[in-house]
Order: sequence, then C-alpha cells, then structure tokens
Amino acid sequence: MRVTAINLRHFRNYQHLNLSFDKNISVFSGNNAQGKTNLLEAIYISAVGRSHRTSVDAELINWEQDGANIEIDFLRHNVENTASIRFSRNVNKVVSLNSQTIKTRDLIGNLTAVLFSPEDLTLVKGAPALRRRFLDIEISQTSRSYYQQLLQYNRALQQRNNLLKKIREKRAGADQLEPWDQQLAQGAAVLVAKRRAALKKVAMLASLMHRKITGSQENLLITYDQPYFDGKADSELDIFSSEWYLQKLQQAKNIDFGRGITTIGPHRDDLILTVNGINLRTYGSQGQQRTGVLALKLAELEFIKSESGEYPILLLDDVMSELDSSRRDQLIHFIKDRIQTFITATDEGLFHQPKFAAFFRINQGQVMR
Repeated sequence: MRVTAINLRHFRNYQHLNLSFDKNISVFSGNNAQGKTNLLEAIYISAVGRSHRTSVDAELINWEQDGANIEIDFLRHNVENTASIRFSRNVNKVVSLNSQTIKTRDLIGNLTAVLFSPEDLTLVKGAPALRRRFLDIEISQTSRSYYQQLLQYNRALQQRNNLLKKIREKRAGADQLEPWDQQLAQGAAVLVAKRRAALKKVAMLASLMHRKITGSQENLLITYDQPYFDGKADSELDIFSSEWYLQKLQQAKNIDFGRGITTIGPHRDDLILTVNGINLRTYGSQGQQRTGVLALKLAELEFIKSESGEYPILLLDDVMSELDSSRRDQLIHFIKDRIQTFITATDEGLFHQPKFAAFFRINQGQVMR
C-alpha cells in the first residue's frame, strides 16, 4: 500500500495543494495550527470515509468556500487507484473510487491506514468506547462484511433504545421489543465472534511487540471483557450464540426499561490489558501505558498486513514528541524501509537521521519541500 500523490482543494486551510511522494517516510514540520494535521486527516478520511476530528463534514470546508475536494492516488497490490471525496455545505458528500461513484461505506478497505495521534495515548487508560473503536476500525478495514454488520447493529441499537424510552414513558408497549431483540441478538453474535477471532491475533502480535520494546522484561496480555457475562453458562445454549444473546436481552428487560438503554451487547464490551498480571488501565505507570499503546498500534499494522497482504499507511500525528527517545527509536526502526509513513512534528530535532525521510515545511497551508 502506497500513497503516490495527494490533491486538496479548499480543504480546511488548504486552498490548492498538489503533492507527490517519492520516499517511504515523509515528515511535515511547522508551528501549531499551520495545517499539518489537516494533511493527515485528508488521507485518513480517504481510508475510512470520515474524519477522526469531527462528525460535521461542513467543518472540513474552507470557511470562504462552498465546497472542498480530496483526491488521493495510491497503489494497492501495485495497482493504481484514485479515491476522491467532494464535500458541499448544501448536500451530502460524494465519494468515488476510480471515477465511479460509490457509497461511503464501500470506501473502507480500499486504502488502509493506521492513525496514531496524542489522543491515542489515552487508549489504555481511557473509556471502553476508545478500545472498542480501535478494534472495530481495525477489523472493518480488512472485513467489509464486519463493517456492514456493525452499521446494521448500531442502527438497530439506536431504534431499540428509542423504543425503550417510549416504553418507560408509557408511550409504547413492551411487546414491540421482540423484532429488535431478534435483530440485535443476531448481530451481536456475529460481531463478537469476529472481534474475538481478531483479538486473538492482535493480542499475540501486541505481546511480541511489547516484549521487544521492554527488552522481554514485561508480558502484555489482552483479553476480551463482557461485563454482563458472569462466566457461567445460564443454560444449554451455546455461549455468545444469537440464542444466548436473545436470552440475555430478555433477562435484562426490566433493567433496560428503567434506564432507557440496552445493557446487553457488544456496544458494552471492553478490552482488558494487563502487564505481568497488573491491570494496565488502573495500576500501570504512564510509561507502561504508553508502551502498551505503542505495542497495540504496531500490532494493528501487522494484523492488517496479515489480513490484506500489505502494510497499511501509517499516520503519526505529532506523536513523536509524546514518546521518549527509546520509544521513538523503536518506532522508527520498525517502520523504516517497511511501511509508508506520514509524520507531523513541530520539532525537526526529534529526527536524528535526516536522510531517512523527505522533509516538508508547512506554513499557513503552504507546503515547501
């Protein structure tokens, strides 16, 4: 996987930008608020169909303009492709792949990318939603069927939650829940089965990466946690089958009525990370937590390669300054001559080997080599 060129028009603070890339690593330096992250954001949107910074597409358009364009040329298995996204303040965005208009959900998986930003350093100690999102995006980029099932599940979950609120307010009957329970149970079984299978690979890879980073001094273990499962089979039903989830949903109805939300399902699940038997989220030091995140990100790269046959594009958004010199060196050693990487930084002095990358300077939306 390789991005060969990027073309931006009226995107964020870029009026017109055309860049081609001839080295495996590109470093974009400059002061804050000059457009470094905007450049990486454009690549990320082309990979997953949405921004990691906003859910409002209009915010991506230069404030003086009515529309914006992103165009990315990339090689996938040595075949040339072009992804294009056109934004407008008045209509929904238009996505195309190789000049053919497609739905946004069909974009994911064509250009694969892994983003590592300072916010990701809270992946270990942050809320469970962050870890679920990490796993969902990782699997979605290698399995379109998983992504479609995830979208369907989230829609059904929203409908069930809306209905629960109506039932609580006595504006609907409890018997109306049955079709949503059936749909959620079926979706939950599929999602959790795929998550568990993927996590088995990711956990093994992350453990190997973690041992390399720590000089084999620490062992990282990642397990899949379902807070509504007590570890016991409640019946002869297969655990985590659609029938099992349906039974759990029915058992939790009174709780769900009272809270107005669905308390059973993969939207409540979490990943637990332990190092040498110690819960990393609760008791890990900041250094241990950052090492855990770095191991997860490196494992994500290897997982996508194992599933798709190619490494994804790596986007490092101002994360180098957040890592100590040892972790920076580990990261550079891993990606050098292996993974196309785009790095943003305010300090070029973080890079001791200037010949390993192409360096660009960004100032007020202008990019100079």
